Amino acid sequence: MKLSEFKFDLPEGLLATHPAANRDEARMMVLHRDSGKIEHKIFKDVIGYFDEGDVMVTNNTKVFPARMYGNKEKTGAKIEVFLLRELDKRIHLWDVLVDPARKIRVGNKLYFGDSDLVAEVIDNTTSRGRTIKFLFDGTDEEFYKTIHDLGETPLPKYIKREPEPEDQERYQTVYAEITGAVAAPTAGLHFTKEVLKRLELKGVDVAPVTLHVGLGTFRPVDVEDLTKHKTDSEQFFVTEETAAMVNRALDNKKRVCAIGTTTMRAMESSVSANNRLKANEGWTDKFIFPPYDFKIANSLITNFHMPESTLLMMAAAFGGYDLVMEAYRTAIKEEYKFFSYGDVMLIL
Repeated sequence: MKLSEFKFDLPEGLLATHPAANRDEARMMVLHRDSGKIEHKIFKDVIGYFDEGDVMVTNNTKVFPARMYGNKEKTGAKIEVFLLRELDKRIHLWDVLVDPARKIRVGNKLYFGDSDLVAEVIDNTTSRGRTIKFLFDGTDEEFYKTIHDLGETPLPKYIKREPEPEDQERYQTVYAEITGAVAAPTAGLHFTKEVLKRLELKGVDVAPVTLHVGLGTFRPVDVEDLTKHKTDSEQFFVTEETAAMVNRALDNKKRVCAIGTTTMRAMESSVSANNRLKANEGWTDKFIFPPYDFKIANSLITNFHMPESTLLMMAAAFGGYDLVMEAYRTAIKEEYKFFSYGDVMLIL
């Protein structure tokens, strides 16, 4: 398929800049692949679509405050430093993005607030990418606390406002556990402890995988031929326990629901020879677009995504291109909210 087939006009007013007042009261569109039927619900209604023995697979990655601001030595110029991933914990070596990049060269030092934290630029990686080494005289625990105190919630750039105190909690799933993501797995933002408890009482299992969401998830596609697009690798983990739970549901012809595209990608990167989920860990750069034969999940919960995004492409691969694009036209007409803090779609 071509990039242009995923283009649509999204009114700016439909971009959600704040979350719904209550997590589980975001609007939910339900898409039935077998009949093409579209229903309009709210998220807490999700419980009615799942039964005993079904499994919901969540991504338990935890967002860390990845956006920091430092000052360049001598000039004092303010520089945004966006932490991508830690390369060497022992010497505090990190992959980062800097902005404005033209001001930052190898050898430059950056100072952060009134803290003892200093960073030295070691290498260039991409146009905005740098490898930096933090110079910090203290324990690992003190270092991560300093990062946490200086960093801010890494809201997507399109949310043109400063992070607010509530973002620390709301741009994080209630089941976030393992720190490592620079962006939230947004389909999971709609779950509350109450919804999870009601699913448990109904006999629906919740099984976690981990995929540390990187900025590559949101990297624009800049080639018309989708087969030529390359995605950034993201680290993932699938445990034996989760694999056993999912495979039992598949063997019993039950629903396996991927909570978000990141969860789907982790599972599709861990498929055994007999089309079952296997315990696995590593890095995945899997890019899913139509047509694609999904091996594990048979339902998907996902937010409404941006035009020409890889996330929309995966949703279209799962729900069927024509049906999903029709659903998006309906979403715009019905004024659903889009992207990270927006509304949600359940594809059955």
